[in-house]
Amino acid sequence: MYDLLAMYPDEIKDMLVSSGEKAFRATQIFEWLYKGATDFDEMTNLPKTLIAWLKANCVIGRLGIERKLVSQIDGTVKYLFKLSDGECVETVFMRYNHGNSVCVSTQAGCKMGCSFCASTINGFRRNLEPSEILLQVMTAERDTGERVSNIVLMGIGEPLDNYDNVLRFLHLVNLEKGMNIGMRHISLSTCGLVDKIDRLADEGLQLTLSVSLHACNDERRRAIMPVAKIWSYDKLLDACKRYEQKTGRRISFEYALIAGVNDSDSDANELGRRLAGTLCHVNLIPVNPVKEKSYQKSDRARIEAFVKAVEKYGISTTVRRKLGSDIDASCGQLRAEHAAK
Repeated sequence: MYDLLAMYPDEIKDMLVSSGEKAFRATQIFEWLYKGATDFDEMTNLPKTLIAWLKANCVIGRLGIERKLVSQIDGTVKYLFKLSDGECVETVFMRYNHGNSVCVSTQAGCKMGCSFCASTINGFRRNLEPSEILLQVMTAERDTGERVSNIVLMGIGEPLDNYDNVLRFLHLVNLEKGMNIGMRHISLSTCGLVDKIDRLADEGLQLTLSVSLHACNDERRRAIMPVAKIWSYDKLLDACKRYEQKTGRRISFEYALIAGVNDSDSDANELGRRLAGTLCHVNLIPVNPVKEKSYQKSDRARIEAFVKAVEKYGISTTVRRKLGSDIDASCGQLRAEHAAK
């Protein structure tokens, strides 16, 4: 069966022509898909013979809304979407002054094992298909009735561990006659798969690469992020510099502040020294408390001191605004709760 939402327009055209249909029908089908058609019978300008062929040979994916939480504080919407095989993933719709953003998942579960992250609870299940990633954006748009202008690949899973499917999704969501979301409005987060960062740099995409550091050196990083046992801090930073040189894009470094673990003045100063001279931005994230984990977020005074220490090295540093705090909008918690039930 052909997964239509995972196909480029030319692929749909080739499929139809090879089956004896007219090439222009591909444009009609593509338009229906992005108008929100979920059933071939909705495609009223197609002949019945073609509709019958599509039903026999193609599928239009869809996501079920298993749970939906709406923040009473800021209107953030958190979805637990059910996939066709019963697996569930989380998606978050966030409202900002500059437009609406959607944070999408790229895998059902995660194999990276970061010790502070709820996404690793219950382990890794499978990669998401390009259509399943795309449908998270489309379904959030339809359900809220609001346009999505920015996408963050920072939900459940490691995007670069699902490289081919994520890359196809990026090209699909960027299509002018599709969702038409520009690459500069897309941010992709990785825990630091060096080989895949180099591969992504060669793609020449103008998206923002967000790299999860969460520590200032190898020893601290290995204690909370298993990936650091494979790729050293120096190798990761070298890959980031190559990415910057090839794409001209500034790297965003994510740093989850965990009380008593990685938030001291010495941590901040070592981080500043490491990143000094790099075209980058540091995004500090007070860690989200997860009931299955023992970590606690740093207090306000410690966060402010950390910011000042890093900024001394000429590095742009911000603290992420927390949205949806009353609905546990951080990644993985809703899925873990659902699995436990």
